[in-house]
Amino acid sequence: PPLLGNFIRKFPQVNLSLLNGNSREIETALQEHRIDLGLVEGIFRLPNLKYTTFLDDELVAIVHAQSKLSLQHIPLVLRERGSGTLDVFERALLQHSIKLSSLNVLMYLGSTESIKLFLENTDCMGIVSIRSIYKELASGNFRVVEIKEMQMLREFCFVHQQGQEGGLPQVFMQFAMHYNQRL
Repeated sequence: PPLLGNFIRKFPQVNLSLLNGNSREIETALQEHRIDLGLVEGIFRLPNLKYTTFLDDELVAIVHAQSKLSLQHIPLVLRERGSGTLDVFERALLQHSIKLSSLNVLMYLGSTESIKLFLENTDCMGIVSIRSIYKELASGNFRVVEIKEMQMLREFCFVHQQGQEGGLPQVFMQFAMHYNQRL
């Protein structure tokens, strides 16, 4: 939303709308021509869509600042199936020969904000983007729990139909790439 606000301020004549969804939902909306440009994360790519790297990100494990949980039995709250976040987490687990089904997953939620709100009121651990919790870390509401030798790196990518170059999506991508230097 801050990026969209800055874009509208620079181009007030443009009329934009935002569709929220996980990576698979955004890719489906592109294929169904309901949207012109998406921003997805994760590791799976469809051959009929073009992906352009926007920025790098890292997933981290977080708990409420007062949590007393032991990592061995910690209940997890994760993003739902189809989310790039869950894809990246599962791949990181598999690199350590751990299956998601062997963990204590309490709940799957549909957004990072819902995970953060849930964690404020429970003694669970969530997996979220480090970019999504800057304010909460600074205020002391959450703390990052380091999982030894388990980096969860990913890329955010713009995605659009193959062969669909130019127009407003291209202008927005160029604006975002310039804005990215401040992210």
